[in-house]
Amino acid sequence: MSKKPIKRPSLPQLDQKQIKRALLAAFALLLASGFVYALLPNPILVDVAVVSEGVLEVTVDEEGETRIREIYTVSAPIAGKVRRSPREVGDEVVKGETVVAVIQPGDPSFLDVRKRRELEAAVAADEAAVSHAKTHIIRAEAELKFARSELKRAQSLANRGTVSQRTLEKADMAVGVRAAALDEAKSDLELRHRELDSARARLIGPETQSGPVDDGDDCCVQVKAPEGGRVLKILSESEQVVGAGSPLLEIGDPQDLEIVVDLLSTDAVKVTKGAPAHIEGWGGDKDLQARVRRIDPAGFTKVSALGIEEQRVNTVLDLIDVKSSWQQLGHDFRVFVRITIWKSDTALRVPLSALFRSGNAWSVFKVVDGEARLAKVEIGQRNTEHAEVLNGLEPGDRVILHPSDRVVDGIAIEERDITGL
Repeated sequence: MSKKPIKRPSLPQLDQKQIKRALLAAFALLLASGFVYALLPNPILVDVAVVSEGVLEVTVDEEGETRIREIYTVSAPIAGKVRRSPREVGDEVVKGETVVAVIQPGDPSFLDVRKRRELEAAVAADEAAVSHAKTHIIRAEAELKFARSELKRAQSLANRGTVSQRTLEKADMAVGVRAAALDEAKSDLELRHRELDSARARLIGPETQSGPVDDGDDCCVQVKAPEGGRVLKILSESEQVVGAGSPLLEIGDPQDLEIVVDLLSTDAVKVTKGAPAHIEGWGGDKDLQARVRRIDPAGFTKVSALGIEEQRVNTVLDLIDVKSSWQQLGHDFRVFVRITIWKSDTALRVPLSALFRSGNAWSVFKVVDGEARLAKVEIGQRNTEHAEVLNGLEPGDRVILHPSDRVVDGIAIEERDITGL
């Protein structure tokens, strides 16, 4: 007995159109999902810093220069021709011993035609006076010779009792008078010779100079150092004619330095006497420490590189480090000075790059649960890197640095990895 095959129910055959529609619907759904996902905002990469307590120092910064406290300017005591300087810059000098300049007499001035004629006439007149004085001597000698012969004759007659004693005394007096007259004539001749020499000397001009002045002790004036130290600057190095009081060179002690800074008057009022300062950019391996000694009571006008007139005030500082640490410094060296006007060891600090103005207040973006949250803050003192937070932040808060215009309140953010930068 044969069995009949069992017939199973067949599945309904899907229509080709239905399959195509299903695939199109799935593709459309996938495309819509991708489009929606693309429109979703991505987290913004930001740099973040932590608000913390620490040292905050506010300074007034300005370029300055070193200078020697006491600089001695050696001047010419008289007018004359100063010889080439026997010293060089950097030479050590000893007070009252080292010769720093030698001054010799200057050449006579040129004579114009009228002045030369006048002096030549004066010479001729003096020569005539000499001749006249010589004739006086000849006459005085003859008179003296005659008086002596008269005295001798009177003595002979007096011995024989022919003349009186009064006549003898009168003849003796005549000899004395004539001798005195001869001495007077000789003195007058010497005077006329000196006057002639003086007149001839006035005729000497620069064209009649015979050669260099002798190096004897009487020819020149030697100027010695008024103070010990080193030669800083030679103002008259070559031989030249100078007047009385003309500066010749400068002397000072390079180990006695101070620093002068010309601060803006608005900054100078914030600086107090005795304020500490840091000296940077002077070329050494480490910063130097200094202290404010004086703030000048008067300012001055200085034109900046941009042509702006500024009121400046000189502020003088003393170096307090040991001399061995700054012995390479010298007179008029450039330095960069930071003068402390406020300092706190426990200030709550926030980076300046995190701050921005929101209306009339300072604000920051805090990082809260991966989002940026706008927070208004109150700040106090600030320097070039940080500001003191008085209100609005707490230690440990995280703030966004350099927030761009894409950072708004409530937006998702992602911290940028700056490890190794």
